[in-house]
Amino acid sequence: MRHPILIPAMLTGGLILSACGQNGDETVERAFQDVNVIDETNLNDVMLTVADPNEGVAYFQRTAAQHPERADLQRGLAISLTRAKRNTEAVAAWSKLTKMKDATTEDRVDLASALIRNNEWDRAEEVLDSIPPTHETFKRYRLEAMVADSNKQWKRADSFYETAVGLTTRPASVMNNWGYSKLTRGNYSEAERLFTEAIRQDKSLFTAKNNLVLARSAQNNYALPVIPMSQAERAQLLHTMALSAIKQGDVSTGKTLLREAIATHPQHFEEASRSLQALENA
Repeated sequence: MRHPILIPAMLTGGLILSACGQNGDETVERAFQDVNVIDETNLNDVMLTVADPNEGVAYFQRTAAQHPERADLQRGLAISLTRAKRNTEAVAAWSKLTKMKDATTEDRVDLASALIRNNEWDRAEEVLDSIPPTHETFKRYRLEAMVADSNKQWKRADSFYETAVGLTTRPASVMNNWGYSKLTRGNYSEAERLFTEAIRQDKSLFTAKNNLVLARSAQNNYALPVIPMSQAERAQLLHTMALSAIKQGDVSTGKTLLREAIATHPQHFEEASRSLQALENA
């Protein structure tokens, strides 16, 4: 007589077990989804930093095509193309990103940077002009300074360079750019000061060392500055001074510096040797 009571109980137990099974499946699925998100995030980071840039391009092209609505994947593609120095493609990728719903103001700054790398200065200026003045970042002001330089708006350029320097803890590269701007204007002593300061900030910045030698040579100062340099760098800087002296008509000094550069270099200095031979043959 108690069997009818057992049947509902058994059914209830079965339903509970079924519900537990479904809940368990859903929990496992959610767990796998969480793992996939973590793995994807890690992989994205790897592709943006460690991986070969072209491998990163291939990865983000594939994943962005699968998820065309995701701005983060389009951003990864644009960054990878920039790292791979595929500038025309990078401009197209950044342009596409800036039209997406989740695009940021910084993405427009990166578009302007890509346009400058692609020698599209007018478009870069238009993009920078469209960015609100409240977006005050080092990258934005560095680009503004470069655009002002290209337009020979010197006071504007100096103002932007000064602002950019104050917005970063690593100002060496922008000081080097600022110094080169002064060099092109013929303000050699100020250029020398800025290059020296850039080297003080980053002793490995050879471009600033080379520019410093150019600024000193333009003032007929052919003594190497007292800065950190390897033996190979010393030879390269002597070679730069030699070419600068020759360009200014001081061929005798140029020859002396070329001989010193050849003797200083730890290996055979082919470029300096050819320059010296050409001078002696002439």
